[in-house]
Formats: sequence, structure tokens, C-alpha cells
Amino acid sequence: MTQFKRLFINLCCLTMVATLLAACSDKPAPESAIAPPVAKKVAYTVTSPNGDRDDPYYWLRDDERAATDVIAHLEAENAYYDAYRASYADLTATLEQEVISRIAQDDASVPYVRGDYSYSQRYEAGKEYPIYVRTHIAEGTEQIILDVNKLADGKKFMQVSNLQISPNQQLLAYMVDTTGRRQYELHIRDLTTGFDYEEQLVGLSAAIAWAKDNETVFVIENDPQTLLSTRVMKYKVGAPVDSAELVYENTDTSFYMWVNNTTDGNYIVINLSATVSDEMLVLNADQPDGEFQVIAPRERHFSYSADHIDGRWIIRTDWNAPNYQIMQVSTDALGDRANWQPLVAHDDAVFIQDMTVFKDYLALNERRNGLRLIRILPWQDMAAATVIATDEEAYVTSFEVNVEQDTPILRYTYSSLTTPRTVYAYNMATAEQELLKRAPVPNYDASRYETTRTWATARDGVMIPVTLLYRKGTKFDGTAPLYQYAYGSYGSSSDPSFRSTVFSLVDRGFVYAIAHIRGGQEMGRHWYEDGKLLKKINTFTDYIDVTDHLVKEGYAAADKVFGMGGSAGGLLMGAVANMAPEKYRGLMAHVPFVDVVTTMLDESIPLTTNEFDEWGNPKQKEYYDYMLSYSPYDQVSKKAYPAILVTTGLHDSQVQYFEPAKWVAKLREHKTDSNPLMFKTNMSAGHGGASGRFSRLKEIAEEYAFILNLLEQK
Repeated sequence: MTQFKRLFINLCCLTMVATLLAACSDKPAPESAIAPPVAKKVAYTVTSPNGDRDDPYYWLRDDERAATDVIAHLEAENAYYDAYRASYADLTATLEQEVISRIAQDDASVPYVRGDYSYSQRYEAGKEYPIYVRTHIAEGTEQIILDVNKLADGKKFMQVSNLQISPNQQLLAYMVDTTGRRQYELHIRDLTTGFDYEEQLVGLSAAIAWAKDNETVFVIENDPQTLLSTRVMKYKVGAPVDSAELVYENTDTSFYMWVNNTTDGNYIVINLSATVSDEMLVLNADQPDGEFQVIAPRERHFSYSADHIDGRWIIRTDWNAPNYQIMQVSTDALGDRANWQPLVAHDDAVFIQDMTVFKDYLALNERRNGLRLIRILPWQDMAAATVIATDEEAYVTSFEVNVEQDTPILRYTYSSLTTPRTVYAYNMATAEQELLKRAPVPNYDASRYETTRTWATARDGVMIPVTLLYRKGTKFDGTAPLYQYAYGSYGSSSDPSFRSTVFSLVDRGFVYAIAHIRGGQEMGRHWYEDGKLLKKINTFTDYIDVTDHLVKEGYAAADKVFGMGGSAGGLLMGAVANMAPEKYRGLMAHVPFVDVVTTMLDESIPLTTNEFDEWGNPKQKEYYDYMLSYSPYDQVSKKAYPAILVTTGLHDSQVQYFEPAKWVAKLREHKTDSNPLMFKTNMSAGHGGASGRFSRLKEIAEEYAFILNLLEQK
């Protein structure tokens, strides 16, 4: 696009904004008083082996993000949203101040020790990005190793990922994304001088592994079209970028790939992971020019992960164990899982989420009855296991950074909807624990709030756990507004962890609910299996049934229910909007995956091939028909919809911006109500939204203001 064309479009959009803002008064204008953008319709046919579909909004897809008419439409939608929300700008500003006021602007993480240094990160007041530092333990001198604020200067987006220190602690490798598309550049910093090497590899995933020679790094190239991780490259620090050597290529597009070091630093690991299978290849970090060796060959419906300690590999696997078991194998017996020996047996009632290995102990992060807890097992007596005790009804515990294996100290985090993130050091030998830090939350008083769990009965009789947060003394008389969140995909569980922003709603009388619906793994592996593929609709009906339960039991008013979900949770919002629109006053769909069939038919789109085992392959009729039956874009029809706020990022690599853009265009065409339908595109961000911490909080304040303004209109 020429500079002249871009200037012309911007001037047109600015004129539109000015016109729309002039039409606004202090009170919300009726929807009919502000004309929403109308997307043109262009004939286009989406073909498939199982039938063709008309898609008149397909033109909104522009892989280059530069087409004049596409950019103009997105900017017109942004202008329309800006005009609508101008009437409650004061409310948005108030909420923005509130959510930011609960952030400790000069906060710092708990340091961890590696070699001669302790490492941590901190934020300084008024700054958007973290500053990474280390302190020499003997000398007590602090060194700033990376100030992300300086990197972000002059850039609209900045994401720094996966800082990795070389074994001799003299070099820092880190990945930088300046678009939000998760295409990274490798940077190497000499920590003795503070300067980066000029050479920068580009088009990478965020993965990094160091060899022990302190000059060889392993990284992964992404396919430039699909963005799938495809090629593991070996690179010598300071060498020309074209000298990077291919050491492994993954040709199976159903797998993601990652590289890292084992906790003890002795091995470089290539991790390959698909929805239903894994494979790991390992290389002695002392021999960067050697050959990788497979721990166990990949097989469908066989998943595993492993870490190394004292010449053996400790393995978490679902081999004959849907909820996972723990096994081990010596390094000299790799390559055949028949050599694996059992350590911790499978339990139908306990899902093994994660593990951390120590010289004398094995720590397991497990899910029992929907809650995530930690169990400690001594190697010398695995039967003498202990569980770290908690005293709240709903909570989450998880592992903190643990980089040392020869220690009895486990660092872990504890959180609940009322308890801020708290870091403990737990002595596995004595069961004593030390509070290292509780995240400071200004303007917050935990004694004012309560959290509890309730169970909703799904339409097929399954009991769905729900975690609730509300002000102490709240009467459940059916008058409270409800903010209901869920995700329900990929086996990703929605844990009841602390979220400071939501108190801006709770303080205004809202009940905050997390619906632990099928598709996650809160209740074990079967919870996931019952919410994907040909059982995916369970996810949507579970969410609706939770809403019905909360209204019936008096937790919420039937006409004040608001739902929120993002990404695959945005798919949930889209499906719910079609299936039960009358049950919701408003829905918030962030970066929503709503054009399921068209996306899954197109293997050039990032993530598609990797996700056939999650959603199904629509080239197969059974899956095509099933996916079509719930795909939000395809199921839009002439009916009344609730108020809907949709957000996306122009450079989103996970869910392309054109999915929500098309969905909103089709909703505008078909909806028969006068409820607001707003669509915001962040023109400088990707899947995670704005990159700065305050910028993200501002986006949350906008969402809450949208909700509260709707309540005022009732």
C-alpha cells in the first residue's frame, strides 16, 4: 500500500470517528442512532470433499495485513466502537485507575540461585516491561542483564521470551517478537560487556537450549506460512547466520516442537508433541556435534515427558495410564519403552499434572477432585508420601522455579480467588515451609471476600465443579449480576487462581464464577476426552447448564448474566451465543476461534494440521458434519443475540483476525435485536493482546466498562 493510500484511509477513518463522536451525548445513544459498519459481500465458495459453502465475507482474509479495503473495514469497526464507548468514557477511566491501583508498580520476583548468582526480575513504577537482573552472591553486586523497556522504546509491540543463561553464565540468549505474531529473533548478549552480538537469527520459535561449550545454541525455525516448528538448528555464537546447521527436521505437521535443557543441564532435548502423542530425542550437552537419541519412538495415543537425574530418566506417561503414571529408565537403556520400570502407579481418581525431580525426592503436582495439589515422595520409600496441606476450599498449587536438584527445598506457589500468588520454600525432609513472598496487592483487603465451590448438574447427569468469588455477606437471592468465565479445550484447566482485576466487578456486586467444564482436565483425563472431537458440544452445554444452575440456586439474576472466554474460550462464547442467546445479557469473546470448519479445511493456516486430533479433520464427513453443527460462524441465523464485545489482534498467529471479523460481519447481517455488537482490532498486537502490563490492564478496563454500561441501561 502506498503512503498516499494509507494517509487517505487514515483521514477517512478520523473523519468518521469525529462524526460518530459528535453524535454521542453523556448517555448511551440508541444502537440505531449510530450506523454500524456494513461489510460488503463478495461471492466466494469454500470447497471441501463433503460439500461447498458460500462465504461472502471471505474477502476479509488478507494474509499480508495490507489490503486497503480490509484495513479500512477494521478501522471503521474500531471507530464505531470508539464512538459507542465515548458515552461512558468516565466509567472506563475510573475502572482503568482501579485495576492499575491494585498493581504493585515496583514489584519484584523471588530470586532463585544458579551458580554464583541469584536471578530475578522486577518492575519499576510507571514502566510497562520487566527488568531482568542478577546479583553476585559473594560480592553482593547487582547487574541488569536485560531491560525490556529499553528494547521496547519506539516500538508498538514488544515481547521478550525465554531468557536462557549459558552454563558459564557469561552469555544470555533471548527471543524477541516485535509484531505479536510469535515469530522470534534470537539475540545473544555478552554479559561481561552488556552488548549484543550483531548476528540475529530470525523466523524462530521461542525455544532455546545451550550446549556445555558455552558457544553452541539449539533453536527452532518456524515454517513461514504455517508457523509450525519444523527445523532444529545448531548455531555457533557470533558466526554468520547462514552457518546455522540443520540437525533435525520434523515433517509430521501434526506435531509441535521445542528444544530445552534438562534440569541438570546435562542434556539437550528435542520435544515433539501432538494432541495424542509425544516423542523426545536427547543429546549429551557435552557433545553438541553428536547424534540425538530417541527416548521412545512416537506412537499414536502414547504421550510422555521426561527429566534426567543421576544417570536415569524419570518419565511421566499415559502408557496404559489415562491419568498418567511415573516410570524410569537408565540412560543406557533408551530407545525402547519395554525397558521402562514403574515408580508411581496409575490412579483413576488422581491426574498427574506435572513433576519435578530432586536427588532424594520426587515432587508431583496432581489433580484430585478438581483441585491441584502437591505430593512429595522420597526415593528411598515411595510409600511414605506426604501432601502439602492447604486450608481453603478452592485453591491451586503449582511448582515455582526449581533449578537445583541436590536440595531438599521445593519452591512452590499457592493461590486462590482470594489469596494472591504466594511463593513458599518447602523442606521435603522436615515438612517445614517458609513464606518467601506473597504478591503485594495495593487497595485490596482479603477479609472482604469469600470463595467457595458448587456443583452444577449437566444435562447428561455429570456433575460440573464451579468456583465462586463474591463479597462477604452477599445474599444469594437471585439479584446479583454474574460474570462467568470458562475455557474448556486442549485439556487446559481453568484453575481458581488470584486475579486482581476482577474485584472491580465483585466490588460492584458481581458474583465471579469459573466453570470447570469438560474439555479441560480438572477432573482427570476423561474430562478432556469428553469435551473434544465428537463430544465437543459437551463443552458448550456444560457452560449453559452451569449458568442455569447458578441462576436457579440464587447466585445470579437471570437477566444479569455475562459470559467471557478467549481463543478456544471465544469459540465457547460463539457457540453459546447461537445455542442459548436468551440466557445472557452480554458475551465477551476475545480472539475467538469461530470459523471452525473453514479454518480446519485450510492446512496453510497456522496450527490447523496440529489440531486435527482436537477438533477433527473436516475432510472426513463425520467430523465435517459435526463441526459444522456448532461452528459459530456457520450457525449464525436470524435471531436476537445478546450484547457482544469481540476483540482481536491484527497480527494474531493463533486465531487469525479474519475469523472474528467475518463472524461480526455475519452477525450484523442476521441479528434481529438492537443490542450492541462491538468489534475492536488491536492493529499492533497478536493473540495475547497488548504487550505492556498497563496496556493489558486498560483492555480489561474497557471490557468491564462495556459490561457495567449495559447494566446501567437495564
